[in-house]
Amino acid sequence: MLSRENLQDQEIFKWNLGPSTFRMLPHRGARLMDWALKLSGNQTRSVIHWPEEDDFQNLASTRGGNPILFPFSARTFHKGKIENWKSPSGEILPMPKHGFAKDGHFEIQAQDDSSITLKLVPKEEDAQAYPFDYEFLVRYQFSMLSLEVEFLLSNLGSEKIPWSAGHHFYFTLPWQEGYDRRHYRTLIPGCKSVYHAADGSLVSADFKGGEVSMDDPELVDRIHFRLKNNKVKFGLKNGEEDVTVIVSDAVRPLPGATVVTWTEFDDSPFYCVEPWMGPPNSPEHKKGLHWVEPGETESFNVKVSLEE
Repeated sequence: MLSRENLQDQEIFKWNLGPSTFRMLPHRGARLMDWALKLSGNQTRSVIHWPEEDDFQNLASTRGGNPILFPFSARTFHKGKIENWKSPSGEILPMPKHGFAKDGHFEIQAQDDSSITLKLVPKEEDAQAYPFDYEFLVRYQFSMLSLEVEFLLSNLGSEKIPWSAGHHFYFTLPWQEGYDRRHYRTLIPGCKSVYHAADGSLVSADFKGGEVSMDDPELVDRIHFRLKNNKVKFGLKNGEEDVTVIVSDAVRPLPGATVVTWTEFDDSPFYCVEPWMGPPNSPEHKKGLHWVEPGETESFNVKVSLEE
């Protein structure tokens, strides 16, 4: 069931599906705000975190929900100069960290009691950073114990378009009273892992997949790609209450498909598990960089589930 509410002069969409409630700021960044799950005994579990003190003034820096990273994830560089990239025509163009969709304006294309489709309306400065003729859509499909998100980039012009988009899910962690990160672990499939250096290069990390305690400092800001399967799980170390992030529809994703694990501080109330199309700075190193030919549409699909 879809309903609407007003919060601090912002229109909030809310879907109630069985035990799950999803809230979204549709027009501002297509930002999914949070996901709450009703438990027995009138208890509620937060699955996706949203800071209650947020005043919506600087949405791009809000630590919560699911910021949309488009056209590129994280930081781009050109020859060591941050927030720049080299276009296919050879121009050196500006590109803000995580792109410009995270705080962009979106128009609603369709909506119903379990889904919504939104279209990005680029600003003038967005066109300076990404000078292509395109349509970018974000589709959310909600269910009782999962959500699915599809990105669709349609090339409306006459030259091919590069992109490497992603998600920045802020998952609540810990989600049980009296627990901390020591009580949780993540399961990452076999992979290649790297860190993103200050000059934009990718530096090898000594991790090839497996179980990792979520208080391990080496997990923070680590980039995992060449995944041997498309499921990353995290939850309590006893195996209960796992959250599964499914990257792409393919059981074995394309080599560039990436999952980044990140949090801000040791006591932050969230841990981000982020499915991306490729590692950061893809326009320069080309790993995970995708191209959409004129007249074509390419998609990127992810699913977050509590029942996999």
